[in-house]
Amino acid sequence: MRKNLSKSEVKELNVKLKELYNLEEFFNKKDILILEDNLIKKDNELLFFYHENNPVPTLKLLMKNNFLKKITVDMGAVKFVINGADIMRKGIKKIDETIKKGDYVTVIDETHSKPLAVGVALLNYAEMQKQTEGKSIQNIHRVGDELWTR
Repeated sequence: MRKNLSKSEVKELNVKLKELYNLEEFFNKKDILILEDNLIKKDNELLFFYHENNPVPTLKLLMKNNFLKKITVDMGAVKFVINGADIMRKGIKKIDETIKKGDYVTVIDETHSKPLAVGVALLNYAEMQKQTEGKSIQNIHRVGDELWTR
């Protein structure tokens, strides 16, 4: 299904983006946005996808403007992350101190600081700091996946 978002829908989307990511008027009223299969496109570029009824930025958008909180992983974790694995505590080198459970985060590599994946924090910062093993971030979008290749 493909549909143009109305001005009121764009306004609602901006409110949600402000709530989730503290983005001020990300889209303006003149932007023509298309909703296609739960994907938000502008000028035929995929910018957001929906995860549990929330708009989540794509990696391609984050490569231009990374406005999400960040989790840095060691280079040994990179191949697992881009193959779709959730992010395990042992592979994490740095955690943004403002992360709360349920936040959408960008997973970046420690050498180049390039976005590898978008995930959902399974724990808050303090809990991750105490954690010695197990999953910390659920991987929901990664380099090379279906969204990446669209």
